[in-house]
Amino acid sequence: MINKPLRLQCAVKNYNWGIVGSKSHVSRLFCLNSGTHINPNEPYAEFWIGTHESGASFLDHGGLSLKEWISKNPDVLGDRVLNKWGGDLPFLFKVLSVEKALSIQAHPDKELARTLHKSQPSLYSDENHKPEMALALTEFEALCGFISLKELRNVLCTVPEIVDLVGGADAEQCFPVNEFGRSQEVKAIVESIFSQILLSTLVASTIAWLRSIPAHKVGVLYQFCTYEIKLKCMMVDDSCTSLTHVKVHCSTKFSFLTMLCASLNQKRQLTDKEMLVLRLEGQYPDDAGVLAAFLLNYVKLNRGEALCIGANEPHAYIRGECIECMATSDNVVRAGLTSKHRDIQTLFSMLNRRQGFPQILKGISLNPYTTRYLPPFEEFEVDCCVIPQAASLVFPSVAGPSLFLFISGNGTLSAGFSKEQIVEEGEVLFVPAYMEFTIASQSKELHLYRAGVNSSFFQAF
Repeated sequence: MINKPLRLQCAVKNYNWGIVGSKSHVSRLFCLNSGTHINPNEPYAEFWIGTHESGASFLDHGGLSLKEWISKNPDVLGDRVLNKWGGDLPFLFKVLSVEKALSIQAHPDKELARTLHKSQPSLYSDENHKPEMALALTEFEALCGFISLKELRNVLCTVPEIVDLVGGADAEQCFPVNEFGRSQEVKAIVESIFSQILLSTLVASTIAWLRSIPAHKVGVLYQFCTYEIKLKCMMVDDSCTSLTHVKVHCSTKFSFLTMLCASLNQKRQLTDKEMLVLRLEGQYPDDAGVLAAFLLNYVKLNRGEALCIGANEPHAYIRGECIECMATSDNVVRAGLTSKHRDIQTLFSMLNRRQGFPQILKGISLNPYTTRYLPPFEEFEVDCCVIPQAASLVFPSVAGPSLFLFISGNGTLSAGFSKEQIVEEGEVLFVPAYMEFTIASQSKELHLYRAGVNSSFFQAF
């Protein structure tokens, strides 16, 4: 019988979009958890806690992975979890430190995940869906879901570059449509514009063509009209000494998106979305995903706010640090803002075309020290606990397993008749089902997060 929580050693991901060096939660937590030193020149992107093979956690002593240990001790999951999800944790817990935008992506539902894993197992590593929730540790920015028809009309009126890409006839379809009376038609129009942007070969072909021409032979006509740029590219004869209204652009680095960014810098105060587009173009030059960002909701979370992302929902994390919890999966279908494999056709086939701003969760108070975040997914929930000095908090027995992550501070943990344990920043604990214990703070604040199976799942019994 297991009579105390188990310490875990967890995995880190050093993706290039992570925050470099010691300035991130991920670098600090991983190095405290593993006993290693922070590399000041390396990006630290994700800290993984759970059983997924792409970043498995291990018992602190003994060398077993958490998944292997659970398979030998399945009772630690509780009967209801074991019967529903088998001998594995149904959730994956992470910390993310984002400096550079992640790809525009979506996660497949269960049916599509099975199909993708069977056909392309090297790209889609498991058969599960991946609904997720991001809970902000700092100010956190993301793109999520499609903008409303009203906002789309405004984009088409103010960003003619998008109209140029998709064609005037398609863009004009938005204007006579009633947003409330013909929802399917509206969704089809949004999907069409979004897909044409991401599938557009204009950017790539223009860049390739211009880079094939000697720089001194390329002329670019700039025609600024407040917010508009018209581009014309022409060959310039060697004998030509002057061109009316033509500025010779002696650079092989040419981008349709760069021209858009130039227009955004003209004459007036930029909107938050426009400033974001400028930033994205700096990170991903010539990527059509920069233009696609105009069609997605720009979400800014304050610390302690959470965003839920369901299966098939287009999104991209932009900047900031967060706690992330999800169903146990690593399936990602990408379409823009990335150098990785893009599966654009699959993404279009699966997209949730719902429009409007996503719901922001602020959590519900369970007691003076605990806020709970309940997403509409049965696999997981997250508690945020901040225990002041000399205070203690009882964590009651629950019918499923939990993972605990200590973000800052230190204290003690006592469970039943087992010896009191010291807990501190960087510690990660696996807590079996039906275990009650108490945590007491010995620092100014002891800050921790708990992930567990959504309590609504147990209420259904």
